[in-house]
Amino acid sequence: MANFDETIDRRGTHSAKWDAMEAVYGVSNDDGISMWVADMDFRPPQAVGDALQGAVDHGVYGYYAMDGSYRSAVCGWLERRHGWKVDPTWLSTTHGLVAAVALALQAYTEKGDGIILFTPVYHAFAKMINNNERQIVESELVLESGRYEMDLAALEASLNGTEKMVILCSPHNPGGRVWSVEELRALASFCTRHDLILVSDEIHHDLVFAPHKHTVMALAAPEVSDRLVTLVAASKTFNLAGGMTGSVIISDEALRAKFAKAHQAAGASPNRFGMLMTEAAYNEGDTWLAELLDYLTENRRIFDEGINAIPGLASMSLESTYLAWVDFSGTGMPMADVIERVQSSARIAANYGETFGTGGENYLRFNLGCPRSVVVKAVQRLEEAFADLQ
Repeated sequence: MANFDETIDRRGTHSAKWDAMEAVYGVSNDDGISMWVADMDFRPPQAVGDALQGAVDHGVYGYYAMDGSYRSAVCGWLERRHGWKVDPTWLSTTHGLVAAVALALQAYTEKGDGIILFTPVYHAFAKMINNNERQIVESELVLESGRYEMDLAALEASLNGTEKMVILCSPHNPGGRVWSVEELRALASFCTRHDLILVSDEIHHDLVFAPHKHTVMALAAPEVSDRLVTLVAASKTFNLAGGMTGSVIISDEALRAKFAKAHQAAGASPNRFGMLMTEAAYNEGDTWLAELLDYLTENRRIFDEGINAIPGLASMSLESTYLAWVDFSGTGMPMADVIERVQSSARIAANYGETFGTGGENYLRFNLGCPRSVVVKAVQRLEEAFADLQ
């Protein structure tokens, strides 16, 4: 059994989540709680450590090649866990999935083209769009019964003809929404009607809570294979973010050739250690993942019950991910005052909702991928920080 209750001190290990917390948020890592960067404070499956130890024992860290076993592990996982039979030749390995988004922008769009995002959404998408001199087209998600829905009718009415691509986060980050097959098919049809490339970032697809079920876009709408680019990785599932390894899956040969051209132009090659970790996790990580999902389910329950009991705060019910999305609008306070309480009084670092785009202005995102004792402590501190509202 994995010991997710173990407290592992990550300070002083070049951890972005812990060592950069004070510089970014002013929260000291002496007694602060880091709940911002989307990696977990858990050890990955033992097989991952064993794979790395084997590489260390060998002692030579040269270039990685002959990736047949890696491709087999990725394809095996996707078929076993998601019912998606992937041809190994469809895969391209990138230096993480943010890089994959940038490469897709370069492969399929031009400067000035419009890129559609369903906001609020993972902030790195907007960063890559801006860095590549494309234009962000925001389609704000609609809240219905406490969960996000896409408003494709409103988006369609707003199009001006410059749009060339949609980037979908599936499952959605933040908010944890698992899109239904009907929603995915509707979006696929929308992309076909408007001749849009569809990039489906499915990095959170393994972190889904029962009874919800993720459906791979390629299975929900196989008719859009000629415009579909799917992104997957073991990094969120197994806490391997530092391995900087992601897979881009493109079944259409012409579409794949365009991506390969951009990838080759970037001069990027695989990270040996990321490849080894990913292969080990996909081959031997099923039991660990089942235990993780049970653990995260209880963390989610404790956090939601505690936060939703504080007047003015509302934690969105997560269908997937370990990233809680908390609405502070009910407090009636300016977000600057909310943030001051969270950072100075509760001593917690959480992502600012405004960085996720339109619709996120009154929210903060909290990472629940940590020992349960930390979740309990965070809830207690937030209760104290907003005690005057009770």
